[in-house]
Amino acid sequence: MTAPVVQGSIRRRLLLLQLCASVLLAVLVYFLVQSVARQVAQQSQDNILTASALSVIDSARIVDGSVMVDLPYAALSMLDSITDERVFYAVRLGDELVTGYADLPRPPRGAARGSAQLSAEFLGEAVRIAAVTRPFATDLGRNVLEVSVAQTLSGQRQTLAWTSRLSLAVGAGFFALTVVLALLIARATIQPLDRLTASVSRRGPTDLRPVNAPVPQEMARLVTSLNGFMARLEASLNRSEDFIAEAAHRVRTPLAVVRTKAEIIQRHIHKPENRKAMTEMIEAIDESSRTAGQLLDHAMVSFRLDSLPRDRVDLQALMIDAVERIRPVAEIAGMRLAVGRSEPATILGDAILLQSAVRNLLDNAIKYSPAETRIEISLRQASDGIRLTVADGGPGFPPRGDTAQSSASNVQSGDNHAPPGASDVLTERFTRGSNAAGVVGSGLGLTIVQDVVTAHGGRLILDNTPGGGACACLFFPSS
Repeated sequence: MTAPVVQGSIRRRLLLLQLCASVLLAVLVYFLVQSVARQVAQQSQDNILTASALSVIDSARIVDGSVMVDLPYAALSMLDSITDERVFYAVRLGDELVTGYADLPRPPRGAARGSAQLSAEFLGEAVRIAAVTRPFATDLGRNVLEVSVAQTLSGQRQTLAWTSRLSLAVGAGFFALTVVLALLIARATIQPLDRLTASVSRRGPTDLRPVNAPVPQEMARLVTSLNGFMARLEASLNRSEDFIAEAAHRVRTPLAVVRTKAEIIQRHIHKPENRKAMTEMIEAIDESSRTAGQLLDHAMVSFRLDSLPRDRVDLQALMIDAVERIRPVAEIAGMRLAVGRSEPATILGDAILLQSAVRNLLDNAIKYSPAETRIEISLRQASDGIRLTVADGGPGFPPRGDTAQSSASNVQSGDNHAPPGASDVLTERFTRGSNAAGVVGSGLGLTIVQDVVTAHGGRLILDNTPGGGACACLFFPSS
């Protein structure tokens, strides 16, 4: 069976796409939380600074023509106690410093009246400044009173660092959750395809019924195409089986008629050279008939192996029936066909295929044995399995390498190991032994036997007897 060309996995691809989306969402969540936390922290600090500046500017008044400011201790101490930061301030009337730090940065000129915020460096530290302005009347006329309050940012940065760690943990948790959800989603998405695969794979080789299981809309076209393919395949198999059956009839019958006519004509021929030519023609007809018959038998075996039934088969009755069917052929060839030891034995399998295997073993024994020899078939049931053995008096199986001969006691005594010889070569299609010259054959008989016995869970054991001849055994292990 040719393996399909695999190009990735739908489950893995779907999972990878979901994980990529999860990573992007986790990163987005992280930066979104960071941005929101930074904005909230900045806004909170600006509100506190602005409130402190307002409380300072509300305490400003004119005393003896001078601007007097009472710094509310509560406002500035609140900034210092909440975050343990350093606090700076400056009060200006116009461009003149009233009190505080003269170098404290102030919002640029033209900033909106009311309040303004500014981030700057002061005394080597980053500070956030909130400035509040208000029109102020003095003895010299109207002017603008400006109060600036600044606070260092180390506490804010610590808060943002803690928020960053928290948002990182939130992002990691979100990613872990999305990974679990992605696995569940990928599994649920592929589950209909897995069910369809399991439904089709559980079918037997001849079960070509349409797939009627409910499937998602995206798989409907696939199932429709699969059903169409199985319908075409079933029609093709039916045509092939009909062709084999018809070919078996149309090939064998005309060849048998031609052979009969040739024999009749041969009886009326007196010239030796004509009789010799007619004999060669009859042999050629026999070879063609046997080859065509075994080719059709092999095709029939191949088809039936795809749908091997599990019926209870009486091997003893099958063996006796095969012997009686082929006995006339053996008697014409001048051979004695005998049933030796015969014990009741049954196996589960296909009776037609098993009969074909036994018939091919008997046919081989008749072909390769000389006249006036004895062919014996026996059936024995032992503790380890069943052995159906056919022994003849022919030339035996050809040796391979140094394994020229081996004892037939391997088969008779219950040794399960095939003898080291040419059995693995002789069971190949169209392969014949080196001692088969002059014998009509196609090289398919042992191939058919090997396929049948293997399909039934057994082995074909080929061996040579010590006194000459071949010994073939069908071994079926105990279930």
